[in-house]
Amino acid sequence: MMSNTQEVLDHHLECFGGGDLDGIMADYDETSIIETQAETVRGLENIRKLFTGMFAEFAKGSSSFDMQRMAVSGDHAFIAWKAQTEDHEFHVGTDTFYVSEGKIAYQSFAAHITPRS
Repeated sequence: MMSNTQEVLDHHLECFGGGDLDGIMADYDETSIIETQAETVRGLENIRKLFTGMFAEFAKGSSSFDMQRMAVSGDHAFIAWKAQTEDHEFHVGTDTFYVSEGKIAYQSFAAHITPRS
């Protein structure tokens, strides 16, 4: 088990970058919640569906991910980033994390996304 917020965040980003669904799922538990602009995602089954879609988006064709800022303070972490996939431009994206007992208990995600022509 990862013991601090920085370790959990580093693992999360490594697994996201590598398209490692099982690895990223290890960062959550059944009580975890992810807030997005469109919905509240609760529990492992729904979080898995969310990441399955994200991984499909980033695996199609070529993609890029550029970390703009990362900050960790106690049980909280924040990242700001830009990305591009074959289908979409992520002009700005942010994630905020609350980590408890080595798991992401709560995460918020927001992004300005436009289709690529």
